[in-house]
Amino acid sequence: MEISYVGGPTAVLTLGGLRLLTDPTFDAPGEYRIGDRKLVKKTGPATTAAELGPVDAVLLSHDQHPDNLDTAGRACLASVPLVLSTASAEQRVGAPVRALPAWESVDLGAVRITAVPALHGPEGSEPFVGEVTGFVLSGDGLPKVYVSGDNASLDRVREIADREGPFDVAVLFAGAARTSVVPDATLTLTSEQAAEAARILGARHVVPLHFEHWAHFTEDGPTLTKAFAEAGLTERLHLLAPGETVRL
Repeated sequence: MEISYVGGPTAVLTLGGLRLLTDPTFDAPGEYRIGDRKLVKKTGPATTAAELGPVDAVLLSHDQHPDNLDTAGRACLASVPLVLSTASAEQRVGAPVRALPAWESVDLGAVRITAVPALHGPEGSEPFVGEVTGFVLSGDGLPKVYVSGDNASLDRVREIADREGPFDVAVLFAGAARTSVVPDATLTLTSEQAAEAARILGARHVVPLHFEHWAHFTEDGPTLTKAFAEAGLTERLHLLAPGETVRL
């Protein structure tokens, strides 16, 4: 498979003849409001949605935060045949978003896409942060891929590994995000947790996303590099620059 990093949580995964886009974010840097709060985007994407070309489906972890689905990202959904996400996203966004409950699957060409649990913060934070989902990609003769979405729970990772593992590739949303909504805990994986998730999943390759370009991330690429080195997993880590593609 190939993974092309656009920026933030956005990447194109090419697998089994399909092009799958994760959490579309194509807006420029600036301040983006969520109610009475704001998120600050520091860096724009490496490419526009138009420059990416057509995709077969979008894997949308959630729709309620502008750092995972922004204005330009919403606009690009109109040209996508299928968007898989949460029940909340289907209700709020409408077509072409389709809810895919945890552990249910849809076959798209040669690829089976299975929704898996995710928790965007500590236990009990769901009423404040909303519903999120992750995905597992599989198929005959294809690598098995875990896409975490904004999951911060290693317990969810263990559950997924027990039911679906081991994995060839883990696409992990990291960055140890922190906001005032849950001030005492991170909303995404820390760098150490990302390394531990790689070990739990048995993933031979790890590609981090969503660890930079927004002010609410408290850890970054160097932190990931250090954590994977300390865990003895350096050879598994593929830390991409925006616009870069890795073939696995």
